Amino acid sequence: MTMQELVRVHVQEPVATLVLNRPEKRNALSSALVMALSEALAALAKEPSVRVVVLTGAGKVFSAGADLAELERLQQATVEENLADSEQLAGLLRQLAYYPKPVIAKLNGHAIAGGCGLAIACDFAIAAAGSKLGFTEVRLGFVPAIVGVFVLRRVGETVARDLLLRGRLIEAEEAVRLGLIHQVVPTEALAQTVDALAQELARETSPSALALTRRLLADLPGMGFDAALAYATRVNALARGTSDFRAGIRAFLAKQDPPWRTAAS
Repeated sequence: MTMQELVRVHVQEPVATLVLNRPEKRNALSSALVMALSEALAALAKEPSVRVVVLTGAGKVFSAGADLAELERLQQATVEENLADSEQLAGLLRQLAYYPKPVIAKLNGHAIAGGCGLAIACDFAIAAAGSKLGFTEVRLGFVPAIVGVFVLRRVGETVARDLLLRGRLIEAEEAVRLGLIHQVVPTEALAQTVDALAQELARETSPSALALTRRLLADLPGMGFDAALAYATRVNALARGTSDFRAGIRAFLAKQDPPWRTAAS
């Protein structure tokens, strides 16, 4: 399959939807699929008319995680080749963490192992009822190393130990209770729920403010208190000089809509 076939792109401004398109392989994250998704995200980042990105899967599964057949072939590869393959997935998840636009994971079905890691690397994850999530790596003799970074950030060490060491699958409702994902809705309500959130983000929030806030959320967890406060202070000062801030203040005082709301209408 070509890159365009592996990840289908649908743009209906101000929202773009990326569809993982390997339903016959349960949207397993092959090297080619990871590369195609990264390239699609990079292209959309440059499109000012796209304010929000939705990520979902073709078929009945969001993503079953790593392509195990590909991993089996990599057993014959060198350490350097395996490292390059690992770095590709890590690079995609880092790209999501520092992406300038909000990303919503629309979980149309199960999200397992690396697929679940992909979902929680997004800003929001909304699942269809009946979906199962989890990190099954240890049950296969593998280690949830890369995704573990995101699990710890999302739910903390206590819940992370339960999920990563037991390798169990959990229902979407439990995933919400644990703070792993944000919401579970009936399957027939999934599209409407995700679209409503996407439209809210596109209409009600400033593009530059969202980009700065997303970067803040990516950077702060790794900092000590004083470093975090100093960094946040610099971002606060930087935000005051943006055109969005000036336009937002003017619109608020004049009791008018800010320009991003008008642009998204």
